[in-house]
Amino acid sequence: MKMTSSTEMKTGAKKRAEIKEQYKRFIGRKILFILFSLILIFIIAGVAATLGSYPITFTEVYSIIWHGLFQNSETTEEIVVWNLRLPRILMGILAGIGLAIAGTMMQGILRNPLASPFTLGIASGAGFGAALAILLGAGIIAGETGKYLIIGNAFVFSLIPTFVILGLTRYKRATPETMILAGIAMLYIFSAATTLLMYFSESEAVKAAYFWMVGSLGKASWDAIFSVSIVLAGCVPLLMWKSWDVNVMGAGDETAKSLGVNVERSRILILVIASLMSAGIICFTGTIGFIGLVAPHMCRMVIGGDNRFLIPASGFFGAALLLGADTIARTIIAPVILPVGILTAFMGGPLFLYLIMRKRREYW
Repeated sequence: MKMTSSTEMKTGAKKRAEIKEQYKRFIGRKILFILFSLILIFIIAGVAATLGSYPITFTEVYSIIWHGLFQNSETTEEIVVWNLRLPRILMGILAGIGLAIAGTMMQGILRNPLASPFTLGIASGAGFGAALAILLGAGIIAGETGKYLIIGNAFVFSLIPTFVILGLTRYKRATPETMILAGIAMLYIFSAATTLLMYFSESEAVKAAYFWMVGSLGKASWDAIFSVSIVLAGCVPLLMWKSWDVNVMGAGDETAKSLGVNVERSRILILVIASLMSAGIICFTGTIGFIGLVAPHMCRMVIGGDNRFLIPASGFFGAALLLGADTIARTIIAPVILPVGILTAFMGGPLFLYLIMRKRREYW
C-alpha cells in the first residue's frame, strides 16, 4: 500500500510539473506575440517616416528627430518630418491602439464577434455630427468654427448611441442581445440621417463629408495627438483593470455572478469607457471601422481569449495594422493620398476571410 501511495504521489507531482510547464509555454507565446506586435510598430513607423513625395533616408529621419528634440524645425526636411509625417504616424499608432482595444472589450462584454465601435452606432453617430457641421455649419458647440466645430459635433453625437443603449437597459435587462440590437438600430438611424443631409447638399460639401466619413489620418496634429493620448491614458488602465471580469463573463452571466462579478454594472461601465475612448479617437480621424472589428479576432486566433493579454496584443497589433494601411494609402498612387478607411477594408476583409477558412479549431 505504501509503495502504491508513493507511486501515485510521484505520478501526481509529475503531472503537475507538466501542467506548469505547458502553462509557462502558453504564457510565453502570448508575451512573444505582444513583443512581436510592438517591434512591428517600430519597423513600420521607421519605414513610413521615410516614404512620401519628398524622399528622406533612414539616417536623415532619425537625425532630424534627434535634433528636433532640442531645436525648432528650420529646413524643409525637418518641417516634413516633424509637422507632417510624425504626427500622422503617432496618430495612426494611438488610433489603432484605442479602436482595437475598444473592439476587444465590446466583443468580450457582449459575447458577440460582430461587436465594435462601428456596429454599436458610435462611428455612425460621429459621422452624422461631422456631416451636420460640414454640410450645414450647425453644431452643439456654439461659437466654434472650422475643424473645432466638426470635432466637437463628432464627439458629442458619437456618445448619443451609448446613452440611448444605456437608457434602454434601464427598461430592459442589460443583456448582450439588447445592447447589440440597440446599437445596430442607432447605426441605421444615424446612417439614414446622414444620407438625407448629403442628398440635399452641394457636391463639394458632400465630398468633404464623405471623405471624413471613410476615415483619414491626414489632419493629424500635435494638439490632436495630445488629446487622444489623454483619452487613452484615462481609459486603457480602467479597461485592463476590468479584464478579469470580462474573462469570467465569457463563461456566462450566471457563472460570473456566482463568482462575485456584478455583471450588469461591469457591462455598462466597460461599454461607457470603451465608447468614450472610441469617441475621443473618431472625432479626430473619422470613421475607421475595420480596426476595432478584425484586429481583436486576429489576435484571438493566435493567443486565445484571455483578456489580460488580449487587450495589449490587440492594441499593438491594431496600431501596426492601421499604420501599415496608412503607409500604403499614402504611397500606392502617390502623390494622391487615399483615405485609410478604404485601405483597411480592402486589406483586412480578404485577410480576415482567409484566416477564418484556414483556422481549423473554434477560436471564439
